Amino acid sequence: MKPIFGKIVSDKMQKSVLVAVTRIVKDPTYGKYYKKTKKFMAHDEENACNIGDLVRLSQTRPLSKRKRWNVEEILKKAEI
Repeated sequence: MKPIFGKIVSDKMQKSVLVAVTRIVKDPTYGKYYKKTKKFMAHDEENACNIGDLVRLSQTRPLSKRKRWNVEEILKKAEI
């Protein structure tokens, strides 16, 4: 599966982060574009991510009930 890109919205767990992925969708009836956001739990082995970081996720085997993604790379660090 291709990687997805998102922004960290929570890093309060050990070795886990919550990532919000936003995509643009076109309404089939009216043709208007709007944003949809979905949240994914991801594994962060080094605890390197902070809130606001832009990251790339790759799919992996199920690590827990909700975790099926792995933080592959931090693309942009958040400004504190």
